[in-house]
Amino acid sequence: MKIMSKQIKQKRKLDGKVLGRLIRMLFKFYPVMVPVTMVCIVLSAIVTALPAIFQQKVLAVVTGYLEAGNFDWTIAKTEVLPLVGVLIVLYILSIVLITIYSQIMTFITQGFLNKMRRKLFDGMQNLPIKFFDTYKHGDIMSYYTNDIDSLRQLISQSIPNLLRSAVIVISVLSIMLWYSLWMTLVVMLGVLVMILVSKKIGGGSAKYFIRQQGSIGKSEGYIQEMMNGQKVIKVFNHEERAIEEFNKINEELFQDSYKAHAYANSMGPIIMNIGNLLYVLCAIVGGLFLILGVNNISISGLVFSIDILVPFLNMTKQFTGNINQVSQQINSVVMAMAGAERVFSLMDQEPEVDEGYVTLVNCKYDNKGNIVETKERTHHWAWKHPHKDGTLTYKELQGDVRIDDVDFGYEPDKKVLHGISVYAEPGQKIAFVGATGAGKTTIINLLNRFYDIADGKIYYDGININKIKKSDLRRSLGIVLQETNLFTGKVIDNIRYGRLDATDEECIEAARLVGADDFITRLPKGYETELMANGSNLSQGQRQLIAIARAAVAYPPVLILDEATSSIDTRTESIVQRGMDKLMEGRTVFVIAHRLSTIMNSDVIMVLDHGRIIERGNHEKLIAQKGTYYQLYTGAFELE
Repeated sequence: MKIMSKQIKQKRKLDGKVLGRLIRMLFKFYPVMVPVTMVCIVLSAIVTALPAIFQQKVLAVVTGYLEAGNFDWTIAKTEVLPLVGVLIVLYILSIVLITIYSQIMTFITQGFLNKMRRKLFDGMQNLPIKFFDTYKHGDIMSYYTNDIDSLRQLISQSIPNLLRSAVIVISVLSIMLWYSLWMTLVVMLGVLVMILVSKKIGGGSAKYFIRQQGSIGKSEGYIQEMMNGQKVIKVFNHEERAIEEFNKINEELFQDSYKAHAYANSMGPIIMNIGNLLYVLCAIVGGLFLILGVNNISISGLVFSIDILVPFLNMTKQFTGNINQVSQQINSVVMAMAGAERVFSLMDQEPEVDEGYVTLVNCKYDNKGNIVETKERTHHWAWKHPHKDGTLTYKELQGDVRIDDVDFGYEPDKKVLHGISVYAEPGQKIAFVGATGAGKTTIINLLNRFYDIADGKIYYDGININKIKKSDLRRSLGIVLQETNLFTGKVIDNIRYGRLDATDEECIEAARLVGADDFITRLPKGYETELMANGSNLSQGQRQLIAIARAAVAYPPVLILDEATSSIDTRTESIVQRGMDKLMEGRTVFVIAHRLSTIMNSDVIMVLDHGRIIERGNHEKLIAQKGTYYQLYTGAFELE
């Protein structure tokens, strides 16, 4: 089967819908805590802006009495100190509110990331096999690490700071207008320059942050491939080429990251210095207003004086400081949006469609010989078939599999199977033989409905497999794949993976049946031995035996062996073959094998070539025909 390496497509430009979707998910996950946090943020911002009013009042009182020449401590106690007390209370209240929302946001952030990972993983379990055959696994891993983590700073700092800064800017602007319209216009001209600069620089950084996230996934995908193929790299002296390829990918990541951060990191200093220039400009303009006695225009109607100019300059600093704070957050916002774009693109992948409604149930027979559904494990199964009129019928699972004139291609315009027809009667052993790429494994993929056929029909006990629920269809098929996959954990737990409710005794019996018990009992802790990194502390043959035992414990009605003994030596194969013969008794079995010795006793042998069945029959019949199979058997022709 051809495996394609792709990255999940994402938009070239960041979309405001991404941020909106992210915020909606925050409210959905935390419908009470998020609004409470927002209220605290808004209140803390307002409290931060209010001191400017009381500063002006203090200055007005002190300036007035100093000009009159009658300021004394009695006046300070009765008029100044209460205003100072209000200022202190405001500052303390601001600290309390900031502390509260910071603690809540920490909980929300980590909880949100936890939920996002779970949502991503849950959704991934419902994706079709085609997805994992198409996209790089390392790139998919990057979604769970880099892209999810990029949301952390956005939620914990950027969004709160942006909201807080926005409220402060609006509050301070209102107070500025209250004090002086002319001075406010000067500030707004400076802010307009800041916005134009931020838009120019922010647009450039956004483009490269999107590229950076994609380059990170590409880099991790390549690293994973090289880690998995380390032995092959060393055997074929591929180190230099691997380094060369990685350097190209790494250089691409460097260029994207450099350009993204070059734009983003230059924004803060530029905005800050524009703010400093604006502060100086306001001081000069304000001084000229005082000297020239410019008639002040304001909402309050206050006369422009030194007690207005001083707090106004402080507000200018506060105003531009929060604009700068917003620009500083653009870096993390853009990076997070690029990560969120990728995360949502994975979440939005189409799940595996399952329109099946026929299910598999355990059954037994009553006194009249009728099939009765039971929750007990009886080793007898039946198809539970609901009908449109509301009735239910039960049909015994016999293992009758019929593939009728099936065409299929992994890509619409490139077929790999042509007119395949296979008839497996209950209890028969059907073998597929052919060169690599002939279509043997593809047929197995269609039986499992990992892929759906383009033309033709597949029937299971007379039922179209499209009507059978996929989970039940696969539960009826015990599979030992060519590529052995073991999981980190105990040996016995890896065997139990075939049926999670299997007892220890059943797992051990399954291992004995296939001949795995002998080597398992000789491991340091026997069945309790911990396996690591896909069973790297076992030989390939031992890993294969555990995989076969895993299928045996499931006690499936139909068995599929895809090169099940390809990694086992001849001596071990004879042991396994005896166990598998017992396992195959009374079952319909599909076998793919390169070693013809393992399929000689098959009821039917299918010889495939380029997606077509060119010969079929039992061993004796095919030998008598002296065709392709005969040439394979006699060594005149070898499988590639």
